[in-house]
Amino acid sequence: MRLESLSLVGNCQFSALVGDDGDVPWCCLPRFDAEPIFGRLLDPDGGGFRIAPASGERGTQRYLENTNILETRFETPDGAFRLVDFAPRFRQFDRVFRPTQLVRIVEPLSGTPRITATCDPRLGFSKAEPARLWGSHHASFQGFPTEVRLTTDAPLAYLQAGTPFALTQTRRFVLTWGRPIEEPLAPLCDRFLRETESYWRRWVKHCAVPPEFQREVIRSALVLKLHCFEDTGAILASTTTSLPEWPGRGRTWDYRYCWLRDAYYALNAFRLLGHFDEREQFVDYLLNVSSSSPSLDLAPLYGVDGRVDLDERALPDWQGYEGEGPVRVGNGAARQVQHDVYGEMALALAPVFLDERFGRERTRSSLELLLALGRKAMAVAGQPDAGIWELRTDATPQTFSSLMCWAGVDRVARVAERHAPGAHDEFRRGANTIRELIATKAWSDRLCAFASTFGGDQVDASILQAVTLRFLPPEDPRIVSTVDAVCRELDHHGWLRRYGTDDGFGAPEVAFVICTYWLIESLARIGRRRDARALLAHTLEALSPTGLLAEDWDPTDKRLWGNYPQAYSHVGLIHAAFAASPTWAEVE
Repeated sequence: MRLESLSLVGNCQFSALVGDDGDVPWCCLPRFDAEPIFGRLLDPDGGGFRIAPASGERGTQRYLENTNILETRFETPDGAFRLVDFAPRFRQFDRVFRPTQLVRIVEPLSGTPRITATCDPRLGFSKAEPARLWGSHHASFQGFPTEVRLTTDAPLAYLQAGTPFALTQTRRFVLTWGRPIEEPLAPLCDRFLRETESYWRRWVKHCAVPPEFQREVIRSALVLKLHCFEDTGAILASTTTSLPEWPGRGRTWDYRYCWLRDAYYALNAFRLLGHFDEREQFVDYLLNVSSSSPSLDLAPLYGVDGRVDLDERALPDWQGYEGEGPVRVGNGAARQVQHDVYGEMALALAPVFLDERFGRERTRSSLELLLALGRKAMAVAGQPDAGIWELRTDATPQTFSSLMCWAGVDRVARVAERHAPGAHDEFRRGANTIRELIATKAWSDRLCAFASTFGGDQVDASILQAVTLRFLPPEDPRIVSTVDAVCRELDHHGWLRRYGTDDGFGAPEVAFVICTYWLIESLARIGRRRDARALLAHTLEALSPTGLLAEDWDPTDKRLWGNYPQAYSHVGLIHAAFAASPTWAEVE
């Protein structure tokens, strides 16, 4: 199955991918980083939950307007029907109700279509089949830590045998983890659908959007929201593990965790959208993970519950997506040294003290953490590390890492001026020192650009962040020539690779989606907005039929690769659209 044929549903507690064939080939319960209950995406024997035409036709997918409710329409020789998939989310009793429930409603539209419905879960990565106990209107799956039940008003005999049956009326299927459904199914599903639809449309109505590329921004905002684990405030990189970055290279990583760097960029996207609850929740998450390390030695990524013991292991019994293994659980990057995280976390916290709308988070502990992050960034700037691309080679001084340290210290100096004046001079001197270090060590006369490493002779796409972070004025010749060098060295059929060197797995052969969006934002900031808009329009070719993006895009065979959907990619689209689009004042 191609990634483009899959769409995402969820409710900020868990998520699932639904194919245009009516199958759910990927779903981890009871939360994003749990073991999969449906894993057919990574192995034919991984289990799934299929509701589909008996004759095997594929459907056409769309989201109900401005929601995360998915509709798949099927046309068959016997008639048409639609399948509606969603995870309930709405306000109830003055809080958000987000149960661990997947609701599937199948409704005839014309004729008398014949369908099959099979729910075939697995006990996680063991791929063991659970025992099934059949009730009068449900199937209970045994062996999980809690009860897993499929409640339905469809005839159970057809589900037990997997035989086709005529769809003569609306049928409902609700898969629950934990407390099962004990009330009449039809009114419950109708209410959940109505309330969930209303919730998402209200959430979108409160989104700021640019005048152009509105539909793409709205869909990206909805996707990004589904990557927020509301229980702790963590923001996930992706809902999947081990989808290959491109074939034949073994680049298969588990992305079901919270990268601090990615979270910073996601928070900025939410700021552009006018949503701030996510930052408030993430501040609590950051205070929690930082309190576990008195020396403030932050890891690059954490589990959604703040765990850092994410040891990486391969699962030899899993084939992998399209046979492209290995399937991995955990991520070894959690043990890497990546100095940029101190700058990014300072950047994530600084708005709390610079924006008067953040009152609750402006505490003594958060200010002390911000100052500590700034001092840590000053201490590590210019030191060797693995860098943004998490290279599993020898550490070197990475320009991006120092750039982020500079930006963090620079913003801490601004905060200190208001809230800790005695420390202002310390941080302003520190920022100036790091700026001079980068300007001296990272500049390459041969490239006429800032290189990816100190003293290096290669560029990588992360250097474009020098533009958006305002390291130098946008008209500075060094900034303009760096943008030109990145375009020249990393262009891949109108897209950008992240770098061009061999990192031990070979040189990148596809485009890393967010890098092209960084370029669009940079072009807009240096005054080339027309070029930025044209490039942004070009990138829309990578969107799936329902508007989703993976980590990577192969512009030669028009395929998405890498974990999917990728929050980072949608963050990039949001930033690029706001940068490249005219303002409302320019069009009204």
